[in-house]
Amino acid sequence: MARIVPRTKSATVNPLKSSQPLGAALAFLGVAGAIPLFHGSQGCTSFALVRLVQHFAETVPLQTTAMDEVATILGGADQLEEAILNLTTRANPKLIGVCTTALVESRGEDLAGDIARIKAEHDEELARTMVVMANTPDFHGAIEDGWAAAVAAMIEVITQSDRQARDTRKIAILPGWNLTVADIEHLHDTVESFGLEAVILPDVSGALDGTVPDHWIPTTYGGTAVDDIRKLGTAIKCVAIGEHMRHPAEALQNLTGVPYVLFHSLTGLKATDQFISLLSALSGVAVPAKLRRRRAQLQDTLLDAHFHFNGKKIAIAAEPDQLYQLATFFVGMGSEIAAAVATTDTSQILEKVPAEMVRVGDLGDLESLAAGADLLVTHSHGRQAAERLGIPLMRVGFPIFDRLGSQHKLTILYQGARDLILEAANIFQANQQPPTPERLDLIRNREMKDDLHS
Repeated sequence: MARIVPRTKSATVNPLKSSQPLGAALAFLGVAGAIPLFHGSQGCTSFALVRLVQHFAETVPLQTTAMDEVATILGGADQLEEAILNLTTRANPKLIGVCTTALVESRGEDLAGDIARIKAEHDEELARTMVVMANTPDFHGAIEDGWAAAVAAMIEVITQSDRQARDTRKIAILPGWNLTVADIEHLHDTVESFGLEAVILPDVSGALDGTVPDHWIPTTYGGTAVDDIRKLGTAIKCVAIGEHMRHPAEALQNLTGVPYVLFHSLTGLKATDQFISLLSALSGVAVPAKLRRRRAQLQDTLLDAHFHFNGKKIAIAAEPDQLYQLATFFVGMGSEIAAAVATTDTSQILEKVPAEMVRVGDLGDLESLAAGADLLVTHSHGRQAAERLGIPLMRVGFPIFDRLGSQHKLTILYQGARDLILEAANIFQANQQPPTPERLDLIRNREMKDDLHS
């Protein structure tokens, strides 16, 4: 069990985490015809928008209530009402996802009451638009907390609560925030290969997959349909991926009775075997030949690459569930976690991270702990630390803004694990230290001593 070391300093040096509202906005972006709405100042929204656009290299329909000084003092209910009605009139969205910020959360406003009043007073205007609010204060938690809060809020507000007839071919999948666009698309294909239907919430693979629509669309142009969210109670099983998705899965189970199974990670041979076995059991279909072939490819990659990982020291900084995902992956390959830094201590998964200690902190903490490591694993903000330490950087998580195509990288199931192994192994090979005369002399001297003793 890892020892959790809480944050001890009052200043952040090279920030590691992204805020809860950004995580909630990202989740709302995985719904078709949606617009995330930040309830707070314009600056908060601008910062999140820049990060999302840099990471995905796509237009992002993120809006704000743009609270000013007067609204900050007197309350932002009027700004919230005006923003919701304006968006409904101009964009006709299927969903408006309200993400609260520290500005309104600190005031203690009755936001749920405000939204209920707005819905009651403008029932006709909002007849075709769902309004869902997620409480996501910036001063608490991080991106995975905001993502989970938004998913739970959508289930509690949209999903029908009555016990509905089960569709034995349908499963609900609640992916963690750290799954890429490629990961979620791969999940779709894998589930469908068993003859099952997957309703994935949120589904960013439909909205942020790099396609160009034929005409301008002011909302998201893909993702989970609101009607599919409404009918989640007809699924035979719910699969949650990541500890932070336990709460949304429990919300669905309490609301509809749909049982859930939680996977802490889908990266690696053992975890993927368990997931594939579940799909086979639910469908009554034998594992398709193409999946067996991918499993064999992963086994071959494990044989080819394991000696590149053995004994390597890895320093990782990430959100709790992604930290667990990556740490278990590297330890499973024979490496050692030399430093583990998490964004927040709100997740119980930190205790299961295969490291002696997990520090809650920033990239400054990672830099101080990572001296002597063979690989730095974090997002693009870790590039300065990697350069100063002279350690290669493997970019993961959010944001990645100095490389293209990060959303199209696979990290889960057989194929994703294979790709991760190859990426890391190639980094190790590219940064091998060539033999020096001093090192060769050590070997030669040792051989001479062995000859004398013999």
